[in-house]
Amino acid sequence: MSAATDTPAEVPLPGSLAPPPTLAEATAVWLRIGCLSFGGAAAQIAMLHRTIVDEKRWVEERRFLDALNYCTLLPGPEAQQLATYLGFILHGVRGGVVAGLLFVIPGALVMMALCLLYVLGRDLTLVAGLFFGIKAAVIAIVIEALLKIGKRALRTPFLVGLAVASFVALAFLGIDFPFVIGAAVLLGAALATVLPGWLARNPAAVIAPAADPGQTRAALTAAVVWTGIWWLPVAAAALLLGSGHLLVEIGLFFSKLAMITFGGAYAVLAYLADAAVNDKGWLSAAEMIDGLGLAETTPGPTILVNQFAAFLAGWRAPAPFSQVWGGILAATMAVWVTFAPSFVWIFAGSPFVERVRGNSRIAGALSAITAAVTGVIASLVLTFAPRVLFSEVGTGRLGPLSFPQPVLDTLVWPALGLAVLAGLMLFRWHRGVIETVLATGLAGIVITAGQRLLAG
Repeated sequence: MSAATDTPAEVPLPGSLAPPPTLAEATAVWLRIGCLSFGGAAAQIAMLHRTIVDEKRWVEERRFLDALNYCTLLPGPEAQQLATYLGFILHGVRGGVVAGLLFVIPGALVMMALCLLYVLGRDLTLVAGLFFGIKAAVIAIVIEALLKIGKRALRTPFLVGLAVASFVALAFLGIDFPFVIGAAVLLGAALATVLPGWLARNPAAVIAPAADPGQTRAALTAAVVWTGIWWLPVAAAALLLGSGHLLVEIGLFFSKLAMITFGGAYAVLAYLADAAVNDKGWLSAAEMIDGLGLAETTPGPTILVNQFAAFLAGWRAPAPFSQVWGGILAATMAVWVTFAPSFVWIFAGSPFVERVRGNSRIAGALSAITAAVTGVIASLVLTFAPRVLFSEVGTGRLGPLSFPQPVLDTLVWPALGLAVLAGLMLFRWHRGVIETVLATGLAGIVITAGQRLLAG
């Protein structure tokens, strides 16, 4: 591997960025982020921005947003891909691998432990209460991320209108995410040269880093290597256990899912639930909802719900292993083939994206994508909040529009109270995300324990 992979891809301007960190310094930060990345993609992206751009000043604002835009175009978990991309910017391939793995491993370990608790039937009062509190806090965390990213990205009336249009298309019209992003790309590219002011871009001011053939070769080599790493466990399972074994089926299924997960976990959740519950019978609909709740309230990407579904599949069809090992191996396979492709996409494409940042049409497309993504995050708030605050949520219709319609008399007052507490901590008292999560989690434990005690 060339020496280019061990140096930052962009030299910071004097007075604008902090000196580049060592790989060891960056590793400690990536580990901390991986352990504390609660709240789904929006909150995780906000944490990455707060840490890497605001606190550490390792990457400048415009470059962070361009990296976010690129990752949004890719299938798979965009927050993990963004961490991988930022690691690549700072330390090349090694930095990308470290950042990407540490973003996933802590959450995957927590989810594995929770899967074991779930199937072994232990008293989950403590865990259920913690999840209840964190789930309520997530509403405030995502709103905070929405406001922060929107403030930085929506700098013209056109971009505001594009964000609103994206929100309406996704939240009320049921238009698929790829079509929304595709329209934003076309609009941004078309307006970049004729009305650049609408996009708040000055492409001439963006100086792309000089081409580095050594870094490009190393990145493309890493992409090829990671393609092999991605498929190695699936091939090994087929050779050792036969092509029809559950581990092979899980490897193939979640590999396919990893290639179509545009728009984040919620964009493909319906497909995952339908296939895992109705077609394959790996788990029930109620268990699928439990898995989503676990994934929403553990560190790491929400798509870790894949791990939960695979664990239950392996638990119920473990042969020739025990139930515990069948579940662990199936869950590990699902995690591997879900996240390994992200390294392929990042390493194969990022060197070229870095090189064309000064292209006016691409700059315009990226600005438009940022606005559209703000609308996507807003649509997630509309999707998630009613299901946390109400025990029954139906579907309302008004002409061509459809939207979540909670049954008002099923309002969960403790959840509303905890969501308000989280909002006060974040917006009024300016406490950190982790303090907020811990406070609402502890309160959730007390509330849940009290409710179960009163219920006898």
